[in-house]
Amino acid sequence: MRVIAGEHKGRQLQPVPHRLTRPTTDKVKEALFQMIGPYFEGGVCLDLFAGSGGLGIESLSRGMDKSIFVDKHPKAIATIYENLKTLKLEEHAEVYKNDAYRAIKAAGKRGLCFDLVFLDPPYDKFSYQELIDSMLEHTVVHEGTTIVCEHSSEQSLPDTLGPFKRFRHETYSSIISISLYKQE
Repeated sequence: MRVIAGEHKGRQLQPVPHRLTRPTTDKVKEALFQMIGPYFEGGVCLDLFAGSGGLGIESLSRGMDKSIFVDKHPKAIATIYENLKTLKLEEHAEVYKNDAYRAIKAAGKRGLCFDLVFLDPPYDKFSYQELIDSMLEHTVVHEGTTIVCEHSSEQSLPDTLGPFKRFRHETYSSIISISLYKQE
């Protein structure tokens, strides 16, 4: 695993040392950022179910001002901290060991609003509709927010999730698909 482009291009990232996470491959990450960026002029990113933090770190490398990383597994949290420290990105990040819904609620209470959201939950364990409903309820997304849903190729996501409409869908293998959503 590595940072694909931007300020930290080519730098290695540590994976989470267990099999509970499936890191987004470099090939998929590169294709994904070509679709949503490829570079940013500031903004705030939420990397929910962050694992090693690879997607949020890639966003920082490509110009996001700040990334919020959330995962409930202690080994994932330790890995995110290690990767941020290695790249000297601690000042541009916040890391929370928390459940996804509690993290969304806490972000809403703080008045945070995200420009880019990565949703990569354990496949078939979370409802993308419920996650987005929670984000809307706690007003942590806005009209210009891009939501990236990484999901099983066997799982079919709807064309709309609340006010968010899918504008792109790509399948990268028999395992991984990406659906991108934005408000119309």
